[in-house]
Amino acid sequence: MTRAPSERGGLSAYIAVTAAYWAFMLTDGALRMLVLLHFHMMGFSPVQLAYLFVLYEVAGMVTNLSAGWIAARFGLAATLYAGLALQVGALVALSQLDPGWQIATSVAFVMVVQGLSGVAKDLAKMSSKSAVKLLAPKQGDGLFRWVAVLTGSKNAVKGVGFLLGAVLLGFAGFTAATLGMAAILAVILLAVLVAMPAGLPKGRKGAKFSEVFSKSANINWLSAARVFLFGARDVWFVVGIPVYFYAVLSDGSEAGNRAAFFMIGSFMAGWIVFYGAIQASAPRLLRAASRGEDGLIAAARHWAAWLALVPAVLTGATLISSGPQPWLTAVLVSGLLVFGALFAVNSSLHSYLILAFSKDERVTMDVGFYYMANAAGRLLGTLLSGLTYQLGGVPACLGTAAVMVALSALAAGRLQVAPTPRSA
Repeated sequence: MTRAPSERGGLSAYIAVTAAYWAFMLTDGALRMLVLLHFHMMGFSPVQLAYLFVLYEVAGMVTNLSAGWIAARFGLAATLYAGLALQVGALVALSQLDPGWQIATSVAFVMVVQGLSGVAKDLAKMSSKSAVKLLAPKQGDGLFRWVAVLTGSKNAVKGVGFLLGAVLLGFAGFTAATLGMAAILAVILLAVLVAMPAGLPKGRKGAKFSEVFSKSANINWLSAARVFLFGARDVWFVVGIPVYFYAVLSDGSEAGNRAAFFMIGSFMAGWIVFYGAIQASAPRLLRAASRGEDGLIAAARHWAAWLALVPAVLTGATLISSGPQPWLTAVLVSGLLVFGALFAVNSSLHSYLILAFSKDERVTMDVGFYYMANAAGRLLGTLLSGLTYQLGGVPACLGTAAVMVALSALAAGRLQVAPTPRSA
């Protein structure tokens, strides 16, 4: 690793990394909504819709496992640039989708392109999160504050992307939307290449791939908690709730579809923006400056237990309803916002703890391993989202989410405070 950057240089690099990450996540959120709604209109079943995102998550697992080593070997800036460039390529490729293709051909093509986008996303994510560990102030709660701002603002931007994708689909169409986003992201990539200040590590030639696998019990248990936490979100978020809302809101006409797209996109965007705002506020909500690492580990144990109650209650509400009804839709919207707030605190705690548990010299390895677990959770949730909705509708999605959050709480319960070294 290179020596630590100065405070001013570190802040400049942090701002540049954050801006690049924002641009990427705006297109990532828009692309997910574009793909989901476009192919739902084409008649894809919930399981087929889930398949479209499978390779995206599989690619994320593989990428995160190797990206930590790549960044340690070639430097964080290189992996960030590679992520942005691959996303431009994925958007251009997706614009070539031919409506005349058979469903099987369309699914296979989109799966491959989404896989490329998954590689791009996790290269950008690993680079950005690892940079925070190395650039953040070492005093007080500086690390928690910097990672909370990066993560929270990223999710707010991604939420705007969900709305952008829905609006672009309704007014510009699928092909024009993907090409337009590719052009804008290409311009941003060029700007970042020119303007990126010094401050990010250049890498070390002796980094070995075997270093990726962590020997820290805390990192391994935290990664397990992450698998189930994000699986619990995506099991209702990817397919179940958007398809349910489409059934409730659209009358099947072109105008009805456009209105449904806008309302679904608005809800998904609002949920992500709200979730991101809570994430950014987590250090203040948790009084992180006065609690220390041991207090935040304890918080990670019990916040997941509170989160598990929300999908359990919502499952009960859907089971007593005879079908989609206005009161049920209102309960789901309100309950999922509560879920979003509690989920944000859990996610923010995890994002801080992985950096706190990591050592500077292997931060990219540990962050890559941890986000491989994150991608595994998203993959599990994606697969279960289509399957559970097709088998049991929204109640099955939410019931599965409750079980997965409970498993996340059990894994978080195994985290331990590091022993304080004795003085000589």
